[in-house]
Amino acid sequence: MKHKGKATQAALKLIFWTLIILLALTMMGFMAALVGTFIFTMSIGLFGLWALFSLFCLWFFRDPDPRVPPDTNVIVAPAHGRVDVIDEATESEFVGAPCRRISIFLSVVEVHVQKAPVTGKVGHLKHTTGEFVNALKQESAAHNENVLIGLESQERPGERIAVRLIAGVLARRIVPWIGLGDEVARGERISLIQFGSRVDLYLPLNTEVRVKLGDKVRGGETVIAARK
Repeated sequence: MKHKGKATQAALKLIFWTLIILLALTMMGFMAALVGTFIFTMSIGLFGLWALFSLFCLWFFRDPDPRVPPDTNVIVAPAHGRVDVIDEATESEFVGAPCRRISIFLSVVEVHVQKAPVTGKVGHLKHTTGEFVNALKQESAAHNENVLIGLESQERPGERIAVRLIAGVLARRIVPWIGLGDEVARGERISLIQFGSRVDLYLPLNTEVRVKLGDKVRGGETVIAARK
């Protein structure tokens, strides 16, 4: 008989192709399940890394309250870190005269919030672009990106003190929290430098330095110099 079996062939063809489609969908589902399992497993690890990163950030950006000495005749350290330079330099932008320079290196384990060394008014605030030399190197103060803050002291009229916030290899962002004309109290928070960096303090020549090379100092707390 003509065309005998064609209907069966059509049925078998439909059955075959629907089976192929079903197998393809099953394979896709299986692959999606594998990928999903992989992503889920990875996400657990990533959440673990995120938790560690979050703890590190909370620790790194810690900001303890300083125990500011009551004696208004002293000047406190502007940053936490280690004193590695004590010399004389000329700060021409704000102080405009030879002065004592005390440089503090901040490693990545230090508190990176800076404090006002004296009570006064912000008379100068300037951001200067530059390089990102390792802050361990003392020449970084001359070449690196920095922010210079000039303070007109209210504790001794006419006294000018400058703080230079210096970026390093990792410290690519300096965030001043004060503006030109602001009044700040000794030990008050004035800025944040993210990651390792350096802070230079410029004092009048007639101040008596109370720290020595290698000393560890605490911002807003350690007496770094006194007025004669």
